[in-house]
Amino acid sequence: MNTSVGVQAGKRQTVWYFCLLAMASLIWSGQGIAVKVLDPHLGPIAITFLPFYVTTLLFVPLLLRLRRQNPGAPAPSALDWVRFTIAGVGGQVLAQLGMTWGISKSLASNGSILNLLIPVISAVLASFMLKERLTLLRIVSLAIGLVGVVFLSVGDWRQASFGSMRYLTGNLLIFAGCFGSSFYNVYCKGLMQKFQEIEILIYSYVTASIASIPLLIWAEPFQFRSLLAFDAKSIVAFLFLALFMYGASMLLFFKALQHLDVTTASTSLYLVPVFGVLLAALLLGERLNPAALIGAAIVLISTILVVRYDTSY
Repeated sequence: MNTSVGVQAGKRQTVWYFCLLAMASLIWSGQGIAVKVLDPHLGPIAITFLPFYVTTLLFVPLLLRLRRQNPGAPAPSALDWVRFTIAGVGGQVLAQLGMTWGISKSLASNGSILNLLIPVISAVLASFMLKERLTLLRIVSLAIGLVGVVFLSVGDWRQASFGSMRYLTGNLLIFAGCFGSSFYNVYCKGLMQKFQEIEILIYSYVTASIASIPLLIWAEPFQFRSLLAFDAKSIVAFLFLALFMYGASMLLFFKALQHLDVTTASTSLYLVPVFGVLLAALLLGERLNPAALIGAAIVLISTILVVRYDTSY
């Protein structure tokens, strides 16, 4: 009887963590809309990293407060800072820079399709770096989710071009960005054995922010007067990226990641295009075609399979 109660409690917790992941995916799905709003005012690197800097600055007081509340918590050693640098540069900077420069040298549709590889790359990295089990259920769920997002991306497949050498550099950069995103999630999961998720997030953001500053100085010189040209929509879009995209969504994802395997949590990333299609229909007036509805249903099925039947975590 006690065992049954424990199993039911564990399932309720799993559902709660997937609700957190769904909320994070909903926030991430709005990134494209925010970037479109800011595009007339800022370059791609500025759009990526300026909100990121704001998030980092807002996180620092939170970190100091946590340190005061837990004076006995271990302070990062020199080796820990090396690890946070690896997470920040090899994860966040590579992910953001690879995607930003990659799309500028390729097609947005190529980027959308290559992004579908992130859950798969995450699962493979987690099996090697964290020794997570790639069970049959997880493989099937990833495959079903991939089929679902293929349906969602019918328009992208029609516009995509992977055979042209013209887009080779851009496609490789996008793939590097996908790898960086996957690596960040897997590597940070390993750091959770010693540090809280909020500490890992803040420390890695600090190192990523410092490492990315030269990009705004040499690669894409930024001028502060560009911010003065912001209208109300641009301000909202900028704050959305800073407060929700890089802030709240990552806190939600890391909170769930602390209790779930990376492979399991990564299946939720297939919800991003589902929410993206819905937001485009609600905010931009785009039509929901039958393929998108079928794809959304398939993605939801793959998510339910993991929530309901995966007992490997």
